[in-house]
Amino acid sequence: MVILRSKEIQEMEIEEIQKKLDELKAEYAKNVSKSAAAGVYENPGKIRELKRTIARVHTIINQKQKEK
Repeated sequence: MVILRSKEIQEMEIEEIQKKLDELKAEYAKNVSKSAAAGVYENPGKIRELKRTIARVHTIINQKQKEK
């Protein structure tokens, strides 16, 4: 999954953002469970970036909802 930037997210509609958020959460859960099962982090940088992107998406959703 490509990491989304703020500008890209802000240009999307809320429905599209929700869909991307679901995809990001699924990918995050998959990576965390894989790391937990293996006991060794395969790519901790990717997990960190996914967490940041999820937080970024939540922030932009809240901003868009306040605008309405």
